[in-house]
Amino acid sequence: MTERSTHGASAHTGDPQSQWVAQWERSEMLDMLRTVLDTGHRVHPALARRAGLTQTEVAVLEHVMETPVGPSELAARLGVTTAAMSGIVDRLQARGHVERQPHPTDRRRTAVICTASGREELMGHLMPMFLELARIDADMTPEERAVVLRFLTAADRAIRRLL
Repeated sequence: MTERSTHGASAHTGDPQSQWVAQWERSEMLDMLRTVLDTGHRVHPALARRAGLTQTEVAVLEHVMETPVGPSELAARLGVTTAAMSGIVDRLQARGHVERQPHPTDRRRTAVICTASGREELMGHLMPMFLELARIDADMTPEERAVVLRFLTAADRAIRRLL
């Protein structure tokens, strides 16, 4: 099923981008990818609400879940000041979700690590989604998985070009 988009076709017809948009061939797969990406954008706010955390606090937990990260690096990754990050880490530490420990390779620095409480908070909300995704994966044949993986890898590469 394909459908031709006419968005932008009449305006700026000499513009290469407008010509491209006028010729764009939609497909169910590309529409579904857009839906998945849009849904993914709504996950952080919903997860934060359910956990009683801010979106930035959820992002910090995600960043320190597997590997300790220094507060300045967290601040840089999340685009906040180091002072703001200190307050965020303080709040998460007060809830028992993270700890500050000496950095594993540079004892002059501090690293933020996720505690069992922080991991349980995040994973408790995410586990139903992970279990369903694992079931979907298990129901696919190796050939189907290979095709989906090839598409998702190429889609990721295309999306990363914007970064």
